[in-house]
Amino acid sequence: MTTYTEASMNALRHSGDELADAVVATLFERGEVGTFNTLMRHVSTAGSPLPEGLPYVAREYLQATSMPPSWVDWGEMEKARLFFIDNNVHISTALSFASMPACYVVPHVARLLSTTHGLDYPSKRMAETGQFTVYLMQPDAFEAGSRFLPAAQKVRLLHASIRHHLKRENRWDTETLGTPICQEDLIGGQMFFSLLVLDSLHRLNIHMSTEGAEAYFYAWRVVGAILGVDQDAVPKNLEEARQFLDLYMIRHMGPSEEGAHLTRQLIDLYEDVVPGTFFDPIVSALIRYLIGDTCADWLQVPRTAWDNVAKAVPSLLGVLEGIEDRSPLGAWALDRLGHLTTVLELSSLTRGRVMHYAIPEQLKKDYGVSGTVRRSHRWTPPAPTVTT
Repeated sequence: MTTYTEASMNALRHSGDELADAVVATLFERGEVGTFNTLMRHVSTAGSPLPEGLPYVAREYLQATSMPPSWVDWGEMEKARLFFIDNNVHISTALSFASMPACYVVPHVARLLSTTHGLDYPSKRMAETGQFTVYLMQPDAFEAGSRFLPAAQKVRLLHASIRHHLKRENRWDTETLGTPICQEDLIGGQMFFSLLVLDSLHRLNIHMSTEGAEAYFYAWRVVGAILGVDQDAVPKNLEEARQFLDLYMIRHMGPSEEGAHLTRQLIDLYEDVVPGTFFDPIVSALIRYLIGDTCADWLQVPRTAWDNVAKAVPSLLGVLEGIEDRSPLGAWALDRLGHLTTVLELSSLTRGRVMHYAIPEQLKKDYGVSGTVRRSHRWTPPAPTVTT
């Protein structure tokens, strides 16, 4: 079992993604980023021919990363897909109201996110994340014609381009903060979208088998590998994930101006999506319920009269699950409702557009970056363990 320590985490802070970093450096050096972005808008499905005129270094990268890891267990991936179908609306809720705010509780991550123009409009990041997750959980996610692999290839280069900009423009204190979007942060992000989602489902009283929870975590481990996460360092199971996430948050979480700013934008976005204004306070209340009062206070999430209402959500979801368990027709109706809710939520964020994950040719200039197991019938979160 992998044991994480301050020393091992510090080593991960100074490690990036050699393959993607080299590709991006070459594209910028040769002035080919614009050409790459233009031509890659036409590459949206796996197995489609690469366009003429695509820079050679990009062509080599796309060919080298066009297949999932050889070690993938496709049986586990199918279990993960079924888990997502059964819990899609709950997973969307956890991603939106827990995983995204959790990113902002890490000050250097919030500062880094604030360097991109797109985060003036958090719907763009939410749409990209939602679209990415929907692509991943399709039956043909890794087959010819799917949209997941090209999206993952582009996201990996997007991360590398942010590292490139911050280092080239001397806008990141590497000595103090480590490499931007380093391996520690990549793994941390993977934990936010996997283990933290499972924690949130548990907090919402969603019934999960250990088998389903493990499969969902496994799917995000595969995603991490495709996005350039070091497989020698990444947690291999839920127990290791708990240890990593606990230590990562103890090392880094806290308040920041950027985190509060991004959270306010996120709340405004969700309130715009919710019809009318009467239910707007439930947005803040649900975020506060899922991430806890301490983190919510750091992010300046407003306290509202709906905070107690949010605490009743698990009971309501328990009633709905009871209907689902007792009635095949009820289960079908709730599954369809969940699918429709997820699609409508994604549509409202994308405004009907396909997100292309382009490499930014420059970063935002007016928002500075400071540098100062055994399986059981029902899944329960592993106990916190931190080794220092």
